[in-house]
Amino acid sequence: MNLFDAIHTRRSYRGKYTSAPVPREDLIQIMEAGLAAPSGCNKQTTSLIAVDDPEILKKLISVIDPPVGETAPAAICVLTRRVCAYRNKCFAVQDYSAAIQNMLLAITALGYESCWFEGHITDDDRIDLKMSAILNVPDEYDLVCFLPIGIAEKKPTAPKKKAFEERAWFNSFPTNK
Repeated sequence: MNLFDAIHTRRSYRGKYTSAPVPREDLIQIMEAGLAAPSGCNKQTTSLIAVDDPEILKKLISVIDPPVGETAPAAICVLTRRVCAYRNKCFAVQDYSAAIQNMLLAITALGYESCWFEGHITDDDRIDLKMSAILNVPDEYDLVCFLPIGIAEKKPTAPKKKAFEERAWFNSFPTNK
């Protein structure tokens, strides 16, 4: 699949997955795509943990309430470190966002589905801390995203997108003249 096909066919998949395993070679390829993303001042604040052990996946799923990705045969947990970079600014959010988008495109290109679960696990109930404990994540890292990965049981549907002309322009923002 070429890059533009992956961009235009990627979906946020929240359904059930088949039991087909995700080969470790594919997980490595997906993680390499994530780690190839740009990083503010090259601080490389994003780290990744792929989970393909069914028992560990079951433990992770058990702390996510309401549950997500409960039938996925694999997942990637995205970690970040809040490191000061240029002019005392931290680019961790931009870094891990770029890594996640690269991984979502790689997941699509390889024929799998996923969904970017961040707010659901980092909200006030702090599911991320429970997941971090299961994965032995050190305190200096924050677990910020859970990406279940697998073959979709049902083909995902495309959301309605606004027309290009409603959101993209040349040379200036349009005026109402």
